[in-house]
Amino acid sequence: MERNEFGRILKELRLADGLSQRSLGNVLSVNNQTVSFWETGSREPDLDTLVRLCKYFKVSADYLLGMSILE
Repeated sequence: MERNEFGRILKELRLADGLSQRSLGNVLSVNNQTVSFWETGSREPDLDTLVRLCKYFKVSADYLLGMSILE
């Protein structure tokens, strides 16, 4: 992925909810470093975790993946 829209959007949603990476990690049962990797684009969540993120933040997968943003 050339640009990390997912990571940027995830970080925006996390900060808007007042969550630290550790807090979000606890919600998802992952390490805070995993959340950091997602936000920096080093790694991507698996499909089950992506669905959990969408449900938690009440957004569509298209939105979270940056596909609903027109360029």
